[in-house]
Amino acid sequence: MTKLSLILLLSLAAFAQKKPITLESLQAGGRGGGRGGAGFGGPPTWMPDGKTFVTRQGRSLMVYDPATQTSKLLIDTTPIDAAAVNPPAADGPTDWTNRRARAGGMQFSADGQSLLYATGGDLFLIHPATGKWDQLTKTPVPELDAKLSPDTSAVAFRRGWDLYTVNTATLKETRLTKDGSETLRNGIPDWVYPEELTLGTGFWWSPDSKSLCYLQFDSSREPVFPHADMLGTRAFAEPERYPQAGENNPDIHLGIIAATGGPTKWLEVGDTRNAFLIARAGWMPNSRGVYMLRMNRVQNKIEMITIDAESGEAASVFKESDPFWINLEGDIEFLKDGKRFLWTSQRDGGYRHIFISSNDGKSIKQLTKGPWEVTAINAVDEAGDRIYFTSTEPTPLERHLYTIKLDGTGKRQLTAANFTHNVSVSPNGAYYLDTYSNLTTPGRTTLHSGDGKELAVYREADRTQADEYEILPTEIVKFKGPDGSELYGRLIRPAGFQPGRKYPVIVPVYGGPGVGSPVRNAWSGIGMDQVYAHKGYVVWQCENRGIMGRGHQLETAIYHHLGEAELADQVAGVKYLVSLGFADPARVGITGTSYGGFMTINAMLNAPDTFHAGVSGAPVTSWINYDTIYTERYMGLPKENPDGYRDTALPPKAKNLKGKLLIFHNFEDDNVLFQNTLQMTNALQLAGKQFEFMLYPQKTHGVTGAASRQLQQMTLDFFDRNLK
Repeated sequence: MTKLSLILLLSLAAFAQKKPITLESLQAGGRGGGRGGAGFGGPPTWMPDGKTFVTRQGRSLMVYDPATQTSKLLIDTTPIDAAAVNPPAADGPTDWTNRRARAGGMQFSADGQSLLYATGGDLFLIHPATGKWDQLTKTPVPELDAKLSPDTSAVAFRRGWDLYTVNTATLKETRLTKDGSETLRNGIPDWVYPEELTLGTGFWWSPDSKSLCYLQFDSSREPVFPHADMLGTRAFAEPERYPQAGENNPDIHLGIIAATGGPTKWLEVGDTRNAFLIARAGWMPNSRGVYMLRMNRVQNKIEMITIDAESGEAASVFKESDPFWINLEGDIEFLKDGKRFLWTSQRDGGYRHIFISSNDGKSIKQLTKGPWEVTAINAVDEAGDRIYFTSTEPTPLERHLYTIKLDGTGKRQLTAANFTHNVSVSPNGAYYLDTYSNLTTPGRTTLHSGDGKELAVYREADRTQADEYEILPTEIVKFKGPDGSELYGRLIRPAGFQPGRKYPVIVPVYGGPGVGSPVRNAWSGIGMDQVYAHKGYVVWQCENRGIMGRGHQLETAIYHHLGEAELADQVAGVKYLVSLGFADPARVGITGTSYGGFMTINAMLNAPDTFHAGVSGAPVTSWINYDTIYTERYMGLPKENPDGYRDTALPPKAKNLKGKLLIFHNFEDDNVLFQNTLQMTNALQLAGKQFEFMLYPQKTHGVTGAASRQLQQMTLDFFDRNLK
């Protein structure tokens, strides 16, 4: 036997000794070395000077010094956590505050000498140099979304539906607003704004620490959806303010109030119930005025407007329009010189790029350009004349960190090719942490200087999964969509794959707009896709038109007709897969949740000869049922696009069901309302169609906890019954 043959035999033997990935091993927690998220021992909080960062490890706040590559205890929070009131969970109906609304966290003062810390519903100001701390609040009601003033003299927060400040020296508390209620929210958005515009907060300190500007959300005219909690002996109502397509949005007011209290000065923002959305707001650097990003209701126009705090006089800084819709990503980022700001836009050829503008909008310059997308501005080092940003320039399958000068020259890639990178850059660009992985390499985190030089391994790759389990390889392929678009797919062949056999297929799908591609050159670890493959299925997941990250043109094919172009591409993907010779075209299953739930039923009803079994979770079944901001962005107003709303509704097509369908939904889903499933199941019953159904009594959009394990088993059993 040759030396090479021996090596190959030993390698095969080692591979064969690895454990298969089963549902039991997945549920037992075999998740080490997973998708490689932040990888920093919790998200790092960089000190304002950019020289160190803090992470939380259990009850300890640890500070890491990149210069010495050492970590030490900043403070043990055990006594602080114990001092908090820890109010009990609210008794009675939920208030349906959106999960994306900001609750709290850590914030350092500008000089790094104080740390605002929220725990157990209370607020504390920690002084790391001495280890001492002050308890700012001690109440049975939680203080949320706390923000330290720029000069550290006060902390602003919300309690209930009102705004407060507390003086950090005297601990004197001031209630700023007094009219808050469930339908009049001061500084806290309603449900739909955080969900669809990622507006997680509603108040901001002025740079001079003298005032706050805030948004007041009046949801009293929003429609009410009548949720009910029925788990106890006595059911009780839990109404949610939820604006469905074409209905009233909240009335929004923008006001300025002194940090020490007094009347609110209200500013003119326009008709926010029917005509406009206030997508972003904040202060101008000189504290003399505020700005807002205002969009029209269907979101194909946006305008940056500044408003003088004293006179209320408004001025337009820039305007954009699009024949389809505008994707709002990130916020305005003012430079330290106080005269310019950065933002990103798809105004140039449909690809998102960085622009720099004077505060009055008279001088606007594009800094990046090309058929690729900027996905984030990570940091700005004005002293070093460089912007750090992440983009898809080498390939849409990866993310890479770049720098570019403030005049748009000198663009340079800092991260290594053939990996997907997730970075955290210090505020001044002195250092960054880089967690990177690819299809075969678990996430590894390295420390770098601002010029890209690797200084140390901060966290080595966790190879627990790779060493213990037989992780079947993922392949990335290209295929053509029906319109000629080049699309990517990811493929996992089943365990024990034999080229001459035909295998059943499972297609995990999301497919909706506003999210990136499901195909990425990144480590996936073990999940349901690996469980399916070890059970003998081909796993196929592909892009479709509508996804973000590959230019606006690829997105807009779905405009006014959600589900049509997406399904055509999914069908094309399955046809390509079948052409490879090992997928059985008569045994194709599809599964997804939320938009993926919509796509699953859509596929089962509109492509019944391609998809033969489907598991649909929390599906939108008629877009007239979904929320205003998301739906109207892509579908327009119901009165302006009646044909689109009618043609994409699924219940009228119930008679088309030929295959096997399982639907599941949370009864009190706050996002995709249960009425979608009720309408769909009613239509299937009236059409005489048999289907399976599982109801969960949870108040979230996703099935969680022990019920999620039951769901995984049910899904696997369903496909085994119907595709094998």
